[in-house]
Amino acid sequence: MSRFEHTVTVDVPVREVYDQWTQFEEFPRFMEGVQNVVQQDDRTLQWTAEIGGRQRTWTAEITDQTPETRIAWKSVSGAENGGAVLFEPDGPDRTKVTLRMDVDPDGFVESVGDALGFVDRQTKADLEHFKSFIEERRQATGAWRGEIHGEEVVRR
Repeated sequence: MSRFEHTVTVDVPVREVYDQWTQFEEFPRFMEGVQNVVQQDDRTLQWTAEIGGRQRTWTAEITDQTPETRIAWKSVSGAENGGAVLFEPDGPDRTKVTLRMDVDPDGFVESVGDALGFVDRQTKADLEHFKSFIEERRQATGAWRGEIHGEEVVRR
């Protein structure tokens, strides 16, 4: 399993940055290769992406979600991955966003791509695309302000 970590500073307040990240179905707008994300319920996301020229699907569960602080997930079927995105205010109108991911390449092509740094570079590029997306908008396309801690979901 490969681990990636990238940080970007966004010139938008933490609330707006966090709120945008909770809009998972918008991810194809700024994540290359992500074709579709369907939020099935408060905790469950169905992903479809093109990885190494192959279409991959997986289901991920949010394991921890604390507004304006952290969203963590793990795959429960399909492509193995997990990680967390952390949000940290950097002044009143700036936010430091750190994306940590663990990815298990599947097959020869994905393993070679991973070894050559393609996945790492794509992860960093997607974070930069997110930065551009939210900075251009200056406000989130929506928000979910609930909390998730393990199996417990608290809607607000």
